[in-house]
This record gives sequence, structure tokens and C-alpha cells, in this order.
Amino acid sequence: MARPADPTGRDRILSTATALFYTHGVRAVGMARVIEAAACGKHMLYRHFPSKAALAAAYLTQVRAERERSTAAVPAGTPAERLVALVAEVAAWTRRGDYRGCAFRNYLTEFPAADDEPARVARAYLRDTRREIDDLVSELGKPPLVADRLWLLIDALYATTGTDPEVAVDWSRELVGLTTTR
Repeated sequence: MARPADPTGRDRILSTATALFYTHGVRAVGMARVIEAAACGKHMLYRHFPSKAALAAAYLTQVRAERERSTAAVPAGTPAERLVALVAEVAAWTRRGDYRGCAFRNYLTEFPAADDEPARVARAYLRDTRREIDDLVSELGKPPLVADRLWLLIDALYATTGTDPEVAVDWSRELVGLTTTR
């Protein structure tokens, strides 16, 4: 007798894989571990995600959607205000109790030479985010060096824990001309 369809199976697998991949890294989590944690069969997993790369790409796509929802909530304003708000949003992200770095940077660190679907998803997100910073800096009439510095602040926020993220927010205000030094 065939098993009844599980309409929540794909979402359950992806949710489980997302938590495992983000917490432990994609390389460290095998498909058997996902199957066990998601309480699904091997057939179900591979029907929805034919390979680990397909599952990792879905994970990064889901994270991108979450990041885009979070940055879309950043209030509109002048380009300077928007840039500071974007840095502040990343700073807030790094204060989360489950924060373990940037999922896209983490994947590319695990697989630096990869040219698979997950690497393309990660690189596209980083490229698009950097382009947004570049465009806002250009609208502001500031030199490209300001975009470089803001991107470095964002990288530093993602890479460090235990430092005060408000310092990065203050520096972003200074870089876009909204405040003076501390």
C-alpha cells in the first residue's frame, strides 16, 4: 500500500535543513541527518530535492527571501538615511540569539571554488546587495570609496561577534554625512 501524500513534507525538509545547515554548515550535514531530523523517508527527500546541492540552493534561496523581507522593512528615506538603516538592519540581525554569520558568506567559505547552484545563489545575493549599496551611494553623490567602506562595515558586522554593532551604525552615519565623529 502506498503512503499517503504528505503536503507539508517539502516545507518540513527545507525548514529542517535550513536550521541544520545554518547551525552546523552545509558540508557538515549529511542527507541522512536531514532525513532523520525531518522525520521523512529518503524517497521523499530526494523527490523534493534530487541532490544535496539542490537542497543547499533551496536553503540559500529561502534565506535570501528572509533577508529581503527584513531589508524591505527598512524605512524609506533619503539615500543617506536608507544606507544607515541598511547597516543598522544588519547590526540588528547580528544581535539575534541564533546568529551564526551570513549564510551566503558561510557557504562560500565552506566551498570557495564552487560553481554549483548554491554558490550561484550566494554570489547573486552578495552582488545584488552590493549593487544596492553602490546605487544609494551614487544617488547620494558620494564617491565609490564610500560604498567600499560601507560594504566593509557590513562585512565586519557579519564576521565579528562580541563587538558593539552600534559602532558600525555610527560610522555609517558619518560616512554618509548624517553625523560627526563620536
